[in-house]
Order: sequence, then structure tokens, then C-alpha cells
Amino acid sequence: MKKDTNYLQSNGYIQEKDEKLLDSFLLQVANIPGGESLRKCIQCGTCTGSCPVSYTMDITPREIIALFRAGDMESILASRTIWICASCYACTVRCPQGVQVTDLLYALKRLAIENNIFPKKFPVFALSQSFVNLTNRYGRSYEPGLILSYYLRTKPWQLLTLFPLFINLLTRGRISLLPKKIKNTANFSKILNEAEIMEMIIPVRES
Repeated sequence: MKKDTNYLQSNGYIQEKDEKLLDSFLLQVANIPGGESLRKCIQCGTCTGSCPVSYTMDITPREIIALFRAGDMESILASRTIWICASCYACTVRCPQGVQVTDLLYALKRLAIENNIFPKKFPVFALSQSFVNLTNRYGRSYEPGLILSYYLRTKPWQLLTLFPLFINLLTRGRISLLPKKIKNTANFSKILNEAEIMEMIIPVRES
């Protein structure tokens, strides 16, 4: 796909790594229905004002698009913004230019996973991956396994501090010690695997 420079500001120098990330992102944007609306952004800030979780973001949705136009892809992917998005689509619905902000954030999230770029001190991807793995295995969430997997990946030394809480919840019947499986977990896993394959395969449009 030929890079559309109309998306970018003319000033500034784009580093080689950012340029490669930019090319990958533009490929994904080209295959999002309405993705071309990104160039219509007028930086009005409606997306940020409509976002219910923008106060927790280090880069607002409006700033995400501004950084993209400046070619600073690595700063975007290293932020926690794309992982905080609640997918409520308020920004997309209220955008006066029809920019598909939420879908663009999902494209950035896929790009971050592909390039193994995640925000420091915000291991939400580890939590997401642990949840998906357990759901794939049991067909449902398993809270003790989720917490164990997450903390082993991120903060193993803090597991002991959670042990009293675990015992308290267990004795009160709030959680179960062993996971419960749904029927036909093999078929459920097959559905998840097919969905993952469909997510990763992005058809290339002719430029």
C-alpha cells in the first residue's frame, strides 16, 4: 500500500522505526470502514470531552491523532491510552467529522501487540492475555487463576500479601478453589482461535 502523506504534517523528521510503525498503521486504517475519515480531524477535542475515562489517560484521544500526524507512533503505542479505552464509542458518535476514533484505537492496540510495545508500569496487556488464556481453557473466567497468572507475570513478590484475602474469600464461599469448565471447551476454543485468525488477517486494498 502506498503511504498517504495527506495524513501527516509536513514539518518534523520521522524516525525509521516510527515510519515502519506508521506504514503498518496506515495499512490497518485503510481497511477500517470509514478509516479515511482520520484526515478530517479538526482537533476540536470533542472526542476527549466525550470520553468517560480520558482523565486517566496520559495522552488524550485528540492528542493521539495529533501525534499520529506528527509521525510519533512509538509514543502513542507506549502510552496507556489505547489500553484504557472502554470501547463505549462516545467519541465516534459525537465526532463532528465522523472520525472512527474507537476503531483507530483498536488498530493501534493491534499494532502495539504485533511490535511488543507496551506502557511501562501499566501491565494491562498481561492481565488481558491471562484472561484470554484462562477463558480459552475453561470457557469462563477463573478468578484465582487470573490473579495468580497476572501477578506471576508482573509482581510475583506481591502474591503473599494477597493470601489473607484469598483465604477470607474462600472460607466465605465467594470464590472456588478449582475452576469450573463449560461443556465443549474444545469447540469454544476453536471459535476463539478462528476469531483471532480473522483479527490478524487484514486484507490489502488496492491503492
